[in-house]
Amino acid sequence: MRRSPLYNGGSMSIGAVSALTGVEVHTLRYWEKEFSEFLKPRRTGGKQRRYSADDVTLILEIKRLLKQEMYSIAGARRVLAQSYRDSTSARTAA
Repeated sequence: MRRSPLYNGGSMSIGAVSALTGVEVHTLRYWEKEFSEFLKPRRTGGKQRRYSADDVTLILEIKRLLKQEMYSIAGARRVLAQSYRDSTSARTAA
């Protein structure tokens, strides 16, 4: 089976993530700045972004919060922070 040149070693290029999620490339770059606490794609030696499956899941969640739930960026950031705190406290309680 041939691998797509967009998918490399468990990570995806920004173009592939854009095509998969329906989020424009420039918007992904903007969200990386706005949601820097949560969204941190790996960088190659050439400074190219490489997104993991977890990054893609987070991008889809951000998209849902902003487009379907109509949160502002600040509101979506608060929801994600609360979600992160809840999952962290659940892990430490276990």
